[in-house]
Amino acid sequence: MQKIAVLGGTFNPIHNGHLHIARQYAQRLGVDRVFLIPTYQPPHKQAPNLAPAEDRLQMCRLAAEESKVFEACGMEICRRGKSYTSDTLRELKALYPDSELYLITGEDMFLTFEQWHEPETIFQLAVLCAAPRSPNGLAPLLRYARRLKQKGAKTVIQNIEYLPISSTMVRDAVKNGQSIAGLVPPLVAKYIIKNKLYLER
Repeated sequence: MQKIAVLGGTFNPIHNGHLHIARQYAQRLGVDRVFLIPTYQPPHKQAPNLAPAEDRLQMCRLAAEESKVFEACGMEICRRGKSYTSDTLRELKALYPDSELYLITGEDMFLTFEQWHEPETIFQLAVLCAAPRSPNGLAPLLRYARRLKQKGAKTVIQNIEYLPISSTMVRDAVKNGQSIAGLVPPLVAKYIIKNKLYLER
């Protein structure tokens, strides 16, 4: 059975923090592929200074060149509208019926799973994976994972070292004319500069 990990997000832009958690989970779970799936329209949050969908997908493609297991996937952008994880997992399961799906999330999103669109569908289709994004984040994740298990979810919580990088940090650095080396992969940095993304104040 093929193991496929899914890391979705606005990716505005994708950065080394995203790739670090994806890389760590790929190694620890022994997954065959990691799909980086940018949202077309995030359902949970406002996205300031959102780069065009095609630019965000292209940055994911460039970031995916870092690893043989990473692949950019544009299914949510092709679908348009609000990007619901349940729909994406259904589509992936139809494409890869013999696969085991692992959904990677950050701390904040994991702790709101019961408020997601069709959470029971997500529980059925994928193993939920999360890692802390704060010094004291592990204990709340483990508590919430026990709660979700009672609702039928399968979870894997890993205490992966958190890289203190955010998309907001990258966008602010670009606006202020500062270097983004070390925050995003070199090819992504070149793309942002070449296409003059995130310069609006």
